[in-house]
Amino acid sequence: MLRPPHGAGSISEFAADCRAVRPEQNIELISVDIETSNLFDLKPGEDLEKYAPFHVAVAATAGSTGEPKVWMSRNARADPCTNMSRETARELLNYLHDLQQQGHRVCAWNGASFDLRWIGFAAEDVPTAREVALDLYDPMLQFFNRTGYPVGLDAVAQGMDLGLKKLLKSEDAPRLWSQGQHDKVVEYVCSDATITLKLVQRIEQTGCIHWVTRKGGRRSEHLGGLLTVRQVLAQPEPDQSWMSSPLRRAKFVAWMSQV
Repeated sequence: MLRPPHGAGSISEFAADCRAVRPEQNIELISVDIETSNLFDLKPGEDLEKYAPFHVAVAATAGSTGEPKVWMSRNARADPCTNMSRETARELLNYLHDLQQQGHRVCAWNGASFDLRWIGFAAEDVPTAREVALDLYDPMLQFFNRTGYPVGLDAVAQGMDLGLKKLLKSEDAPRLWSQGQHDKVVEYVCSDATITLKLVQRIEQTGCIHWVTRKGGRRSEHLGGLLTVRQVLAQPEPDQSWMSSPLRRAKFVAWMSQV
């Protein structure tokens, strides 16, 4: 059964809040996105992994109807905590796992590498995070496995002509969160979850990813049907023979082998 989020009211209140993910409502695709609290200055060409582990500040899940659901921990004064607690992270992780077990599809942009990894870290339950990640729909990883290079959410949102843009730069969210500007970060994570959901729906309709390059050009890549991370990893790795310093697929999913 679906578990109520940390800080939610009664079970009946939670049930009303989660109508969007019940089978009878025919909602089968749910996106998830997180923002972290780590403060650091990532230099050009620097590996993000240098600053790991990352602590989840807030997360959002979005379905095809209704408003996105916000996940965060609060202190005794009901103020947002700097980091999501283990209990809240476990409730989020179990929520995603339950959705998958009920036949719903969970999606995220680069979620196999980032979002599920750090939700699992916060929940202190990497095995469950790994299972959710393997059954996740992550078009970014699927794209990488065809092209040999990654692509950002905002570039694809622009290329797919969704009329939606990221509200902040990802590096701004931890700073704003630390300054107490929680509403801005909540709005941002909800927006990213919504963009992800609409992107995955459009990709599923068209079978293609269109994106805007750094130079402003437009490119397209045919994906075909959406695949789970498990299905992507069962395919051969991309041809990167033309690259001098390729980013290997293993870097996205190495954390899963540490279970």
